Amino acid sequence: MKEVTPSADNPDEVWDLVIEPSGRKWALNLGEVFRFKDLLLLFVKRDFVTFYKQTVLGPLWFFIQPLLKVAIYYVIFARIADVSTDGVPPILFYLTGLTFWEYFASSWKKTSETFIENQHIFGKVYFPRLVVPLSVMISNGIKLGIQFLLFAAFWGYYYFSGFEIGLRMEVLLLPVYILIIALLGLGSGLVVTSLTTKYRDLKFLLDTIIQLLMYLSPIIYPLSLAEGVFRKILLANPMTAVLEAIKYSFLGTGVFSWLYLAYSAAFAVLLVLFGLLVFNRTERNFIDTV
Repeated sequence: MKEVTPSADNPDEVWDLVIEPSGRKWALNLGEVFRFKDLLLLFVKRDFVTFYKQTVLGPLWFFIQPLLKVAIYYVIFARIADVSTDGVPPILFYLTGLTFWEYFASSWKKTSETFIENQHIFGKVYFPRLVVPLSVMISNGIKLGIQFLLFAAFWGYYYFSGFEIGLRMEVLLLPVYILIIALLGLGSGLVVTSLTTKYRDLKFLLDTIIQLLMYLSPIIYPLSLAEGVFRKILLANPMTAVLEAIKYSFLGTGVFSWLYLAYSAAFAVLLVLFGLLVFNRTERNFIDTV
């Protein structure tokens, strides 16, 4: 809040609040976002309501969607293609990777729509623009929590059925895994939403890019199957180390490497910083572009 002195033309006029663009290129402005926490919660609620509004099954779609995808993967990759899952039951193997991948993919895609989908609001009312992508991360995080219950149910079923799976000590790093995934989704979304204000073609390519990146992640096959150049390409994908660490923690298979995780974490932090840079620059004049 900044008080200014009356102007010469209006000597009785005193402003209580002056809104100015931030001079910090990588500013998160978390203090200002906190002051708008009620609006943040409203956006989170909006995301949930619009997800199952006018649907017959409502919130059950949080469970139905991953189950349908797992069923498709099971038929195609486990039964027809006979792709190895390192001894893990295929359904549990696919569900493990898919549960956390969907958090990344949905966060990236929804965050990338920040400027285009909310231009009618941004042009009328002031609030920290970062509230919108942060609300996406929170709402998708809640969705992840709901779908994690589904994963836990399947994990429990296979565990008590005698399959050789078990928790490792590295499962305690689950919050770290989720934080890295969240930062990757947020950073990717901030970059794309800033670019799509000028280059709308990117919006149509995004689904294809996300789908391609999914096949370059160890979700429907283990990293152990990759060799040579293909393995190097997979390891260059920052999601690979996180997904492999999650599988190692819950299933006892996969690759856990502090070096790979450090690479993913560093990549995520740098991506968010770059995303904030282009996001903060774009929000100053995007309303003249869209």
